[in-house]
Amino acid sequence: MSYIILAILFILSGFFMKYSDDLFDVNNDLKFATICGVLCGIASAVAAIYDAGAAYIFIAIPIGNILALKVDGTHHIVTLIVFIVICLAFGIPELSLIVLLICILAALADEVGHEMVSKVTENRFLNLFFEYRFVMKIVICLLAITGQFSIWIFVCFLLFEIFYVIAGICFEKFN
Repeated sequence: MSYIILAILFILSGFFMKYSDDLFDVNNDLKFATICGVLCGIASAVAAIYDAGAAYIFIAIPIGNILALKVDGTHHIVTLIVFIVICLAFGIPELSLIVLLICILAALADEVGHEMVSKVTENRFLNLFFEYRFVMKIVICLLAITGQFSIWIFVCFLLFEIFYVIAGICFEKFN
């Protein structure tokens, strides 16, 4: 798969993930939250099918969210089902359980930190660190440096994160 297509899939996944959450959490709009969630699930699954690094990331994120008890709506469940069905139908690359567990723990740490740190500390660094979920970014970077992932996957993950933030900005501006 072309690196450009993979980057576009990460961008779409990040954007639709955040937009889906905001539609549900802010507007209580289950219909459009689910549509955006399905688009996120499709983009994430296609990326996971074609690249092992993407598979680690897009499998770890929902598992981390489930473990952090952040799956809080029908839109999340529908998105997860779409992701699983596509991955089962087309298959994913072979994965290392150790690397997957590292990614899951990073995703879990980001979600728990994101929810808790602003409530327990006024440390500006920690608040920013967990607000923008830097545990996963650091882990993906280290996995790329050690050769577990290509550096391109790290770049794609940064694009995912950037477009996650952009979706939040767009939602605030146009809502």
